[in-house]
Amino acid sequence: MLLEEPLEFEWDAGNIGKNKKHDIENSEAEQPFFDNKKKIFKDSLHSGGEERFRIVGETNRGRLLFIAFTKRKGRIRIISARDINKKEVYLYEEAA
Repeated sequence: MLLEEPLEFEWDAGNIGKNKKHDIENSEAEQPFFDNKKKIFKDSLHSGGEERFRIVGETNRGRLLFIAFTKRKGRIRIISARDINKKEVYLYEEAA
C-alpha cells in the first residue's frame, strides 16, 4: 500500500489521546509515517469491515513504534501505537 502525500491524519474522540498509556503523543505517533525506512504491511488478522494495516517506523527521537491503522476517506486513522518489542525489531531492520 502506498501512502499518498500529503498525509492527513484523523483524530477524534475515538482515538485522540488513546496512546498516552504507552507514553506516545498523537504527533509522535504520526512521525513513523514519514520515516524513509518504514515498513507497512496488511493486518489481515484484525481486519473486519475495513482494511487494517501495521507500520513499523522511527520517530524523530529515534524511538521505534509499532502502529495499527486504517485509511478512511483518504486519511490515516491510527488505531493504536506502542513501542516495538525485541521480537519485532527484525521487521524494521528488514526494511533498512
